[in-house]
Amino acid sequence: MPGSLMPKALLLQIRGKVQGVFFRDSMRQVAQRLALSGWVRNRQDGSVEAWVQGEEQAVDEILAWAQHGPPSAKVDQVESHSQEPDSALQDFKRKETV
Repeated sequence: MPGSLMPKALLLQIRGKVQGVFFRDSMRQVAQRLALSGWVRNRQDGSVEAWVQGEEQAVDEILAWAQHGPPSAKVDQVESHSQEPDSALQDFKRKETV
């Protein structure tokens, strides 16, 4: 990857009105545009969880996007936790609710 020695990876926990507002599909589109890999899924507690990894600038961009999400979302809180990049993740997927 030009400009970065190691990819950056974050696990995000997004709370607020984030289910039923196309959050997962919107995030997948943004992640694909930014050439990120990872996944996004709903959680039974009403939050959205996402693993994002790629070039540092792109990860920072999607983290900033997650602060507001798509137009119909109302994000109250985003927690981010640094992770070790997972080389098995090659694309960005929408996963089933857990």
